[in-house]
Amino acid sequence: MGNHRVYHHHSKNLSSSRNRKSSFLSITLYVILLFALSIFIFILYSSNNDVFDDEHKTTMPLLRVEKSKSKQPLDHRLWEPPSSQGLHQCDKPTSKYKATPVWDRYMTVRSNGGLNQMRTGIADMVAVARIMNATLVIPQLDKSSFWQDSSTFSNVFDELHFIESLQEDVRVVKELPKEVESLPRARKHFTLWSGVSYYEEMTQLWKEYQVIHVAKSDSRLANNDLPIDIQRLRCRALYHALRFSPSIEILGKTLVERLRSRAEKYIALHLRYEKDMLSFTGCTYGLTDAESEELRIMREKTSHWKMKNINSTEQRINGLCPLTPKEVGIFLQALGYPASTLIYIAAGEIYGGDTHLSELTSRFPNIVFKEMLASQEELKKISSHASQTAALDYIISIESDIFIPSHSGNMARTVEGHRRFLGHRKTIPPDRKGLVELFDKLEAGRLQVSSLPRPVKQLHRNRVGAPRRRGGAPSGIRGRARLRLEESFYQNPFPECICNSQSAVR
Repeated sequence: MGNHRVYHHHSKNLSSSRNRKSSFLSITLYVILLFALSIFIFILYSSNNDVFDDEHKTTMPLLRVEKSKSKQPLDHRLWEPPSSQGLHQCDKPTSKYKATPVWDRYMTVRSNGGLNQMRTGIADMVAVARIMNATLVIPQLDKSSFWQDSSTFSNVFDELHFIESLQEDVRVVKELPKEVESLPRARKHFTLWSGVSYYEEMTQLWKEYQVIHVAKSDSRLANNDLPIDIQRLRCRALYHALRFSPSIEILGKTLVERLRSRAEKYIALHLRYEKDMLSFTGCTYGLTDAESEELRIMREKTSHWKMKNINSTEQRINGLCPLTPKEVGIFLQALGYPASTLIYIAAGEIYGGDTHLSELTSRFPNIVFKEMLASQEELKKISSHASQTAALDYIISIESDIFIPSHSGNMARTVEGHRRFLGHRKTIPPDRKGLVELFDKLEAGRLQVSSLPRPVKQLHRNRVGAPRRRGGAPSGIRGRARLRLEESFYQNPFPECICNSQSAVR
């Protein structure tokens, strides 16, 4: 009996001890699990923070535009490019074309204007050097124009590629040889829109000079009536030789990819609503009196702008003004593009900022600028160089599904021509004169908003970048004045550089 009590007491103690151990193990296991869970949450939170930080620090910033929550099906009729009608690029030399010999006569060139004025001017100078049997020295870029850009040729273009790709056409060197640097030079302002015979006459200069310096490069070759091999050389120079520098090409293509990640299709809108454009054209519609006066003063102070007193109303009625952001928005709505359309603004700083831009973004909120696509780090080296930032706009515009310029300037014309050369990609140049008439009727209440799409679409039925021959001067214009009014060769290089199989080689 006594032994039983001892055993019972020992058993009770043992059971109590086991219970305490079990409770201790449970608490320990709970603490371990709690600790492990805390570590997991900490790692997960840190990882998310790293991702957030990376989006602001790396080369892939978040766009400040929201992806549409309910993806609308695309109306493919709005995006469909025009038929190329079996036409294709044909910029190769004909069988009569001979490789250029090495000449010890040199042509130096000072390019003038903005990026695309310089690009087309340089392409012309390549052709002129060929006609005049000259070695072309890498051109100097304009550093004294409105943009005050210090970029050199190699900052903007792939210099080595330019030299090598033209080696069968024109000898190109980086600089004058030392032995001719100090020689006297013939300084020439070549006549605008000149033909081959003019430049053949200019070869007489070689009798006295070994170096000719060309003071300006813009529009120095005629648009028409040039030998086909000269025209095709212009195309090879512009579309192949004048490739942008590797860093610009890479960043441009990266930005296109980022746009494509946001939407299946996008419009590149060349919104020419910068201060210099409005001042130069004298267009003040929709501006305040203070803004109009600011633009007038700027025009007065810019000595090389010849037109000082400009009637803004007449300019607009005649279709010579860029469309305002509000007019662009109404135009796009009338064409049928939905508010969710992704639109890249290929332009500089919009005059008046959000005050005027809001009249477009209120209709199309998915508006994107290069500063919203690229990080500050990516843009740091080029942001103060207008030619380099314009090159990004050019790449994005060329690759867009639709290109729409609000005004017909050098970029608008050059991009349109390049898109034709690449297979007639859809380009819609607005009929500004026709649109202003419709907009004024709308404002006066003589036309309902619901009735606007039909006449707008009718106006632009044949303005989508479809194949057509390059246009000449308006009828009745004679003499050299017609040369200035002809459609630019670089706006439409058809038929010389765009042809069918039968006319590809002559």
